[in-house]
Amino acid sequence: MKMKNKRMQWDRATLSFISYFVLFVFGMACLLPFLIVLTSSFTSEKALLRNGYSLLPAELSVDAYKYVFTNPIRILQAYANTTLVTLIGTVLAVGIATMTGYVLARRDFKWHNGFSFFFFFTTLFSGGLVPWYLMCSSYLGFKDNYIARVLPLMFSVWNVILAKSYMKGIAFEIIESGKIDGANDLQIFAKLIFPLTTPLIATLTLFTALSYWNDWYYSMLFISKQPMQSLQYMLQQILASIQAMKQLAASGEMATVNAADIPSAGLKMAMTCVTVGPIILLYPFLQRYFIKGMTIGAVKG
Repeated sequence: MKMKNKRMQWDRATLSFISYFVLFVFGMACLLPFLIVLTSSFTSEKALLRNGYSLLPAELSVDAYKYVFTNPIRILQAYANTTLVTLIGTVLAVGIATMTGYVLARRDFKWHNGFSFFFFFTTLFSGGLVPWYLMCSSYLGFKDNYIARVLPLMFSVWNVILAKSYMKGIAFEIIESGKIDGANDLQIFAKLIFPLTTPLIATLTLFTALSYWNDWYYSMLFISKQPMQSLQYMLQQILASIQAMKQLAASGEMATVNAADIPSAGLKMAMTCVTVGPIILLYPFLQRYFIKGMTIGAVKG
């Protein structure tokens, strides 16, 4: 009996070791691209062109970060703008998605199928970019307005579908018990339904925050004032100016500048490090809810 127990303990220990080793190797494989990006951002342009990307920088250089932070006040301003828009837009978008999904998931709402079809229909057809731009800029006042960076991403049909699928898994008897106690629909949602949707909220928050944080398209379309531009669009302008400078240097029009000294490749890596930082810091706090929320809409046995 003792030999059998020892054998079982040995098997468990071996299986645990193999499992942890495989997870460690997989985790390092996932971490490898981030390490390459980080080290490349601190590598000189000549070393990158000569040796390519590597885990250890061949020649340490902070030239890429010098180009990014040429105007630090502008960077901080863009950071503040993007952070504010991300916070406000995420709160509004998650609130709208959860409330809409809750209404569409209630079986006592007789028009839930019609509204669901209406929302889904908008993902298949649109009026086109030109009419949409003219309407937003000429009639809705999106030009040089923070509304242009918040409103277009505030309603996502995909998020509504996720919310609806999750809400369907909540027992309808909870809603009925709230009605029996005299609660109205808003009280039922806020006090009974909303506390049960933590995985959903975490998933929608991460998806929506990523959309707002990485957005540069609406800033390009509607924002012409530099202090109101998003971080991503501002960095894209810096990259475009560096590439133009590199082309002029390579053609000989800028005789005093060597094209190999302009960190275009390292600049891309430095920009990635600058922009991805807040999202990396946010993810650990939402990880356990996010993993559970990824099963939203899955088939249950």
